[in-house]
Amino acid sequence: MTINPYAATESSALPQNELEARALIRTASRLNTIKERWPVPTAELHEALDLNRKLWTILVTGATEESNPLPLEIKQNIFNLAHFIFKHTFAVMAKPSAQSLEILISINMNIARGLNEQSLRRAQQQNEKEQAPSASAEQK
Repeated sequence: MTINPYAATESSALPQNELEARALIRTASRLNTIKERWPVPTAELHEALDLNRKLWTILVTGATEESNPLPLEIKQNIFNLAHFIFKHTFAVMAKPSAQSLEILISINMNIARGLNEQSLRRAQQQNEKEQAPSASAEQK
């Protein structure tokens, strides 16, 4: 496997929610490719489902840590969503179908969209803060 040092540097410079959004989009894309190429070998399906499950394990672990500043209600929602994803993943493994992947793809894409919107709002707020002092200095 070849590692692109530029990609690693780019990823390490991104905020956490942007990294999470990219990971969610990549796993959703992989699941979508499998759905579109259905039927696929069982090993390929299980590998993609396992990757998605591992990603959600990381997400739910980080989100529900005591030190995470998220409100308790958000932590509970993430936990409940992850629990659903884990149950659904095992159901797909037990009875595979292309349609059963749709909900996993949809959840990943919707969460990624929300994370990207959060990043955009944060960037806009930062730009406003940076421009505010220069605007008040120009008025003087």
